[in-house]
Amino acid sequence: MESPATSTTDTTDTAITANAKTTVACCQLALAVGDIAGNRAKARAAIIEAADVGAKVIVLPELCNTGYMFTDLDELRPAAETVDGPTVTEWAELARERDLIIVGGFVEAGDDGNVYNAAVAVDASGVLAKYRKAHLWNFEKNKFTPGSETPPVVDTAVGRIGIAICYDLEFPEWMRLLALAGTQLLCSPVNWPEYPRPDGERPSEIVKVQANATSNRMFIAAADRVGTERGQDWVGGSVIVDADGFPVTQIRLGAEMIAYASLDLTDALEKQISENNNVQTDRRPELYGGVAEAPPVSA
Repeated sequence: MESPATSTTDTTDTAITANAKTTVACCQLALAVGDIAGNRAKARAAIIEAADVGAKVIVLPELCNTGYMFTDLDELRPAAETVDGPTVTEWAELARERDLIIVGGFVEAGDDGNVYNAAVAVDASGVLAKYRKAHLWNFEKNKFTPGSETPPVVDTAVGRIGIAICYDLEFPEWMRLLALAGTQLLCSPVNWPEYPRPDGERPSEIVKVQANATSNRMFIAAADRVGTERGQDWVGGSVIVDADGFPVTQIRLGAEMIAYASLDLTDALEKQISENNNVQTDRRPELYGGVAEAPPVSA
């Protein structure tokens, strides 16, 4: 991506140890709305850089091929691609060439004529799973059709990987579905908009990632973006969190970089948190019916 002297790689996060099972990378990129060729080239360079460091799982931001701040559906629609289009095809080729697992977000042209905020997981065999964002944020509702299927969890060479996109992370029910399906590593492409927060506080989006990780005992890798796009600033809060809910990467808000962590994903199989407590078997689902049945409270 850049010369070694100014590389976007955050080498302080590499920390690859002899006991590590899987090296995961989150690529925090500055993207430009509508610059599909430029965005695709930037993603390709980041994938290659991360693979050269030794990453096996690489996570890219939400809408990585197109940028985010489209004015309306008329502007967005020409940028949409099918899952066998050039963006996902290139990621699959890189996965095959370098024996990688890549999770990234793109604008999908659905065969039903709708446009979706989508993500795929690819490996050396091709596309493992596609997911359409179910929980749309703000003006996404004016452009995208929400997905209508639960998030996928797929078996890979490193363990069971789940996919969710950005605002999906704010719904504990969605996270629980992923955990109950055996997710060891949740890979989440995100575009977190910058909002005011108290001095010294980390972005609440990162706190929510930590809460989801510890309450379900699963690893989460969220790849955010940076920069300003049509007046919208982005957090740049990419983070990898362990199954206890603690960040294992340095959070570098606003900096274009790649964050790395070496994870023993088998740790996410252990759901016991004390001698007498287990985050899954302690559940009381017979008491939770109201979660699905109760109407929302209006402001």
